[in-house]
Amino acid sequence: MTYNFDEIIDRRGTSCVKHDLLKQVFGTDDITPMWVADMDFRTPDFIMKFIRERCKHEVLGYTFAPDSYLTAVIDWFSKHYDLEVGRRELHFIPGIVAGISFCINALTNAGDKIMIHTPVYPPFINLPQKNGREIVANKLIIRDGRFYIDFDDMEQKISGCKLMILSNPHNPAGTVWQKDELQRIAEICFDNNVIVISDEIHADLTLPPFHHISFASVSEKARNNSITFIAPSKTFNIAGLSSSVSCVFNDGLRDIFYGFLNNYEVANGNVFAYAGAEAAFRFGEEWLLQLKNYLKANVNILDEFFINKMPQVKAMLPQASYLAWLDFRELGFSHTDLKKQLIEKSKLGLNSGTDFGEGYEGFMRMNIGCPQSTLINSLERLQRILP
Repeated sequence: MTYNFDEIIDRRGTSCVKHDLLKQVFGTDDITPMWVADMDFRTPDFIMKFIRERCKHEVLGYTFAPDSYLTAVIDWFSKHYDLEVGRRELHFIPGIVAGISFCINALTNAGDKIMIHTPVYPPFINLPQKNGREIVANKLIIRDGRFYIDFDDMEQKISGCKLMILSNPHNPAGTVWQKDELQRIAEICFDNNVIVISDEIHADLTLPPFHHISFASVSEKARNNSITFIAPSKTFNIAGLSSSVSCVFNDGLRDIFYGFLNNYEVANGNVFAYAGAEAAFRFGEEWLLQLKNYLKANVNILDEFFINKMPQVKAMLPQASYLAWLDFRELGFSHTDLKKQLIEKSKLGLNSGTDFGEGYEGFMRMNIGCPQSTLINSLERLQRILP
């Protein structure tokens, strides 16, 4: 089957964060939303079919993870992440942001230090702070159009930290961490008694020719000192189902973390979360292949545009996901003026770089998980901010 990613779908009026909160966030709804990290593509037919079939039984009572769901998850881990897992290693999580919050509260105390790599997905910054923990920022280095970890800085700052939250692949730029980088993170954290929380929500959107490497797969130290989160939400555009999975191999760590989840009854799924995830993992291979080819084409469009039309803007092209990190500093705007220009002249809503850590004035994150006509039209309007 050939899937149509060119279809324009009007999402307004559906309580859609990306479209229906524009006025609240940007002050106007007369703009194209290229911010929240979900895609404007139709949720795959095989997922919708699975959910409709479940709806034929018109009792939506208390539920639990069925065996067929767990089997689908285990098979996906094996095929896509090179990880052989058993059922005891897995636990349903109602969203990865929630899962990270659970980790913070289960594994640390108020005042403890948590390391992150900045710039990074804003909840990595907000969740520890909201829960009374101290953020330790290891600022990434930009080199050759890619983010690199400053390991010297990391080793200097890691002492005294209790957790490190790793975005793998990295958000906001879609950097795919290589095996040697992940191994070094594992060594440093293991030697300093720092547990690694690996958020791998964009793993399945790793674009050709790149290959995702799951943190827990790179060494025994990584395997025994980490909690891994995955989800079908970004991949199959079902974030509204709040369906994610955690994987913990270390017995002691698993007892603590899963004990916390069970004691507080905070990690149960709903009927559609299980059904949607099972359908995604069972039937999603061909759809995903076509999606990644489409997203790769969007990346190429983005690249060619900035090279030929706006060379003053430096785009860090995603190796995974549909998120691009854009450096507008050469245009000379203040960050406040840059945001104003993008909204008023280009009629675009992008994520502000300052939400991803300190020192990222002049940067923006752009979501290109949309039909190519939307992307091309938006890029053309982007030129309106040129002096």
